[in-house]
Amino acid sequence: MSKYANIIVDISHEKLDKTFQYLVPKELEQEIELGVLVDIPFGHRTITGYVVELTDEAEFDVSRMKPIIGVKKDSVPIESQLIALAGWMRKNYGATMNQALKTVIPIKQKTKAIERKTLKLLLSKEEALHTLALFEAKHFTAKARLLRELMQEGELDYSVVTQKLHVPATTVKNLEQQRILKIEVSKEYRNPVNHLKVSGYHLTLNKMQQSVVDVITTNMDANIPRTYLLKGVTGSGKTEVYMELIAHTIEMGKQAIVLIPEIALTYQTVMRFYNRFGDRVSIMNSRLSQGERYDQYLRAKNGDIDIMIGPRSALFAPFERLGLIIIDEEHENSYKSETVPRYHARETAIERARMNQASVVLGSATPSVDSYYQARKGEYELLELTERVQEKPLPSCEVIDLREELRNGNRSILSERLQELMEDRLRKGQQTMLFLNRRGVAGFMSCRACGHVVKCPHCDVSLSQHNNGKMVCHYCGYEETVPNVCPSCGSKYISGFKAGTQKIEEMVKQRFPGARVLRMDFDTTRTKDSYEQILQAFANQEADILIGTQMIVKGHDFPNVTLVGVLAADMSLHVSDFHAAERTFQLLTQAAGRAGRGDETGDVVIQTYNPEHYAVLTAKAQDYESFYEQEIMYRQFGFYPPVWNLLLVMCTSEQEKLLEVMSEKLVSRLQSYIDTDEVLQKERIQLVGPTDAAIAKVNDVYRKIIYIKTKEYKSLVLLKDRLEDYMKDNRDFQNVSVQFDFNPMSGF
Repeated sequence: MSKYANIIVDISHEKLDKTFQYLVPKELEQEIELGVLVDIPFGHRTITGYVVELTDEAEFDVSRMKPIIGVKKDSVPIESQLIALAGWMRKNYGATMNQALKTVIPIKQKTKAIERKTLKLLLSKEEALHTLALFEAKHFTAKARLLRELMQEGELDYSVVTQKLHVPATTVKNLEQQRILKIEVSKEYRNPVNHLKVSGYHLTLNKMQQSVVDVITTNMDANIPRTYLLKGVTGSGKTEVYMELIAHTIEMGKQAIVLIPEIALTYQTVMRFYNRFGDRVSIMNSRLSQGERYDQYLRAKNGDIDIMIGPRSALFAPFERLGLIIIDEEHENSYKSETVPRYHARETAIERARMNQASVVLGSATPSVDSYYQARKGEYELLELTERVQEKPLPSCEVIDLREELRNGNRSILSERLQELMEDRLRKGQQTMLFLNRRGVAGFMSCRACGHVVKCPHCDVSLSQHNNGKMVCHYCGYEETVPNVCPSCGSKYISGFKAGTQKIEEMVKQRFPGARVLRMDFDTTRTKDSYEQILQAFANQEADILIGTQMIVKGHDFPNVTLVGVLAADMSLHVSDFHAAERTFQLLTQAAGRAGRGDETGDVVIQTYNPEHYAVLTAKAQDYESFYEQEIMYRQFGFYPPVWNLLLVMCTSEQEKLLEVMSEKLVSRLQSYIDTDEVLQKERIQLVGPTDAAIAKVNDVYRKIIYIKTKEYKSLVLLKDRLEDYMKDNRDFQNVSVQFDFNPMSGF
C-alpha cells in the first residue's frame, strides 16, 4: 500500500493549518517519520518542509501527486523534535495533529523585532571642532547641540537624541547625509527579567541535600537518564537542590527547563535562579506580551539562555541540548491541560526527556498519588529530604471542629482559637496567612450542625448540587432530590457549601479594624504585575494578614509568617471528584508549610466539619505515608487511577436529542469493540454512561460524558483510536463534537 506524507513548509504559527501532501517513495519509507525535514518539489523549485503526518489515504488524484525528493541529512532542527513530540501527544491524548502542533509550537508567530539605533561620529577631532564652529556661527542650535554631545560621548542612543536632546529626526538624517555621523541599527531581544538585580548566591548544601545531588549527578555523568521523585518536607531546600543540578547540567554543556505550577510562583522563584545564573535565565508565561514570548523562543533556540522557567507551556522551550527537566510542586493539577490535547506535563516531560536522553526531577512535599505509586513500582527513583533546612521544626498544628463552634454559638468563619492567635500575632508584629482552599465552586451539600455530606451510595464521592433541585453523581449518574433537612441529624442547617475570599476580607477587617489586610485571588491578580506587587508588599511587611486561595500557599517563603489559618478544609474535601482527599491533604500540608520558616516557630489552625477524616488527620501529623496507604486502598476499591486508568469521553452538541442518540451509539460501539477484540476480551473493562456532565448545558451546548476504566493505558488508546476511525466515517458526527481526556484531574 502506498504511503503519503502531509508536510508543512513554514513552521510559523499562522501557517500550521496549511499542509501539502506528497508521495513517500518506496526507497524512503524507512527514513520518513514524524518531524523529519525533507526536500520537496514546490512549483518550479525545491524547498524544505516538515513531515507532520503519515497516512494511507490520498487527499487527491495520486497520478498528480509528486514524490518527496529526499531526507535532509546534515542537522535535525529542534522543530523536528517538537513535531515528533506533538505526534506522540496526538496519539496518547486524543487531538488532531494541528491542535497538538499549536500546543508544542505555541509562540512562533512573528512579531516586529525591537530595533536599537545608535548614532556614531564620523569626523576627526579637528574636523568636528571646525564643523561645530560653522554650526554655531549660522545659529544651527540643534545641530550644534547634537555634535557637541557626540564629540563628548563618541556615540549616542537614537532615542536619547530625539527625546532628551530634543533634536528632530530630520536634523539627524541631514547630518547623516552630510557624512558627519552614521546610524547603526541592531536588533534587540525583549527580556522579561532584565529589570532584576543580581544580589549573589551564597548558600551551601547540607548533607541530605548533597546526597540527593550526588545520586542524580553521578547518573548524569554516566549518561544514565532517569526520572526521580524528590519528596522533601516543606522548607527542606528543594530549590537549592534544583539549582545545584542545573549548574551541573550547564557545566555539561546542556540546558534545563524548570516548570512551576502557577504564575504566582514566578517572581520569588525567578529571583532565586537569577541571583545564581544571571542572564542565562528566562521565563515563559501567559502574562508576557506576544513580542516577549516570541523573543524568548528565539533566545532559547539561538542558545542565548540555558534555563527556561515557567508553567506548563515552558516545557516546549526549543532547547537543542536539553539535559534536565525539573517539575516543582509536581502534584499540582495545573500541570494537566484543560484544553485539547489534554496532556499532562509530567508524562510529556518524561517523553521529551527520553527523546533527548535527559533526566527528569519531580519535586514535592506532597507527591501526587500517581507519582508515588510509580516510585513504589520502581518506575521512578525515590529520593527524600526528611528535615527542614537548619533543622527548623515543623509548625505545631491543631484541628478545630466547626460543629463545636456552632454549638457554642460562634457563627463566624473564624473560630475562637484562630481569633486568639491572630490577636497574639498582631501584638507581636508577626504576620498571618488565611487560606480558603476553594477550587472553583464547591457545590456539595453539607450539614453545619453534624458535618454530614450527602454522598453517592455507589461511588463514595459527594453528590453535586445542580440548579434543577437535584444532586447528581458525576461518575455513575445516580441522582436524588436536594433535602430540606439533614438526613443524618435532622438539622435545618443543610445547604450548598460555598464561601468567598472577599466576604472573609470584610469579616477580618471588621473583627481586626487596626490590621493591614491584603487579598490575593483571581479578582486581585488580573493585571500583568499584580502577583508580584501583592507578594512583594507582603514580603516587605506592608500588611499583617494575607487572605487568599491556593495561589498563596505554593512555595512562597515569608520568614515573618508564624500563623496559618485554613478556614474550611471541607471546601476541597467534598467536591465530586475522586481526587478530593488527595487535594485536601496536599493543600493542608502546603498551607501548614508556610508557617515558621524564619527564626520563630509557627502555628497552624485547620478548621473543618470533618476532624476525623484521614486527609485532615494525616495532614495535621504531616504524615504522607499514612495518607498514601489509606488513599491507595480507596483508589483500588473504586477502580480509580493510578491503580486503574480512566478515559473520559466528552460529547457535546447544540441538538439535545441528537446528542442522546449519538452518545448511546458510541457506548454500544465501544461495547462491541470490547466484546469482539481478542486483546480487550482478556481485560476487565468498565463502561459508565452516557450521563449528563456536571453542567449539562453551557451556552446552549448540551454535554454528555462516558467513562471507560481499565488497568491498561494502551487499551484506552486503542479504544480512542477506534472511536476516532468510526466517527471519521460517520456523517452524523458532523453536529456532535467528541473530546477525550485520559485520567482527568477534575470532575465533569
